[in-house]
Amino acid sequence: MNVERLLRENIKTIKAYSSARDEYKDASSDMVFIDANENPFQTNVNRYPDPQQSYVKERLAEIKDVTTTQILLGNGSDEVLDLIFRAFCEPKQDNVITLPPTYGMYSVLADLNAVEIKRVLLDESFEPKVSEILATQNDNSKILFLCSPNNPTANSFNTNKVEQLLRDFKGIVVIDEAYIDFSNQESWISRLNDFPNLIVTQTLSKAYGLAGIRLGICFASEYIISVLNKIKPPYNVNQLTQNRALERLNSLDEVNLEVKSILKEREQLITQLSDISFINTIYRSDANFVLVKVDDANKRYSQLIEKGVVVRNRTTQPLCENCLRFTIGTVEENKILIKTLNQL
Repeated sequence: MNVERLLRENIKTIKAYSSARDEYKDASSDMVFIDANENPFQTNVNRYPDPQQSYVKERLAEIKDVTTTQILLGNGSDEVLDLIFRAFCEPKQDNVITLPPTYGMYSVLADLNAVEIKRVLLDESFEPKVSEILATQNDNSKILFLCSPNNPTANSFNTNKVEQLLRDFKGIVVIDEAYIDFSNQESWISRLNDFPNLIVTQTLSKAYGLAGIRLGICFASEYIISVLNKIKPPYNVNQLTQNRALERLNSLDEVNLEVKSILKEREQLITQLSDISFINTIYRSDANFVLVKVDDANKRYSQLIEKGVVVRNRTTQPLCENCLRFTIGTVEENKILIKTLNQL
């Protein structure tokens, strides 16, 4: 596939802003820095951050077995997704395809960028309807969004179906893997070299426990990453975020123990939820949350709120009528949830 033909015309010729730290990269060297109009007094953050987040990318490349030129970092995954829209979708002309029920920001960003949304519902098993998706695309379909493991349904998509979409969809396929660390499925990062139209997004918000620092990750071909680098804000990831991310990425044993604990609690919670009389269905989960169908989601949501337990009511989403979403908490939080559910 010729990915360049998918780009907006103005993006093909745009010239990236060159910051002071782009022109002289080694900000750690023993030099006199009077090039960036910074405050000269040391506060630990008086200097602009590394615009390419080099140390974080080097560590990520090592962990994910990719090159640093295949990585883009953003101010949360939402900025990464917005950059993808800006690179490939011509406002009021192009369209994207989403598969509800799914992550709501795809539609928000489409509206923000004046891009038409074509929606193809998942099937009753929460799997993509491949033939319908391919029949829905047209010459202006630029991006297909696949959230796997999916939010709010928690399931990973069938690998063969995803591969068929990667081969036959004529635009960019974005696979959102925010919850991949809780799944047994292999990340699609391992297939980047097989599919030039593949973009994989991940985050440090879930398994790494860093939602507060807002760091999203994009993995793609060197060409796609070079395009996104041209249009990203020069200092989009602040220094405090870079420092905290690197610290956590260097503590993988701790992260792995926390993920293992969440997976153990997930299985125990599912077992205990099966004894709740008004829970009709517990859907399989590859994420750090569980979707359940209850008798009356609005009623049960309000009851839980009254008892001090906040869950997510997903009953308004397609295929999710009377569904609640429970995030896997600590051992104590999960005990409180089960105790409260048993009191209703």
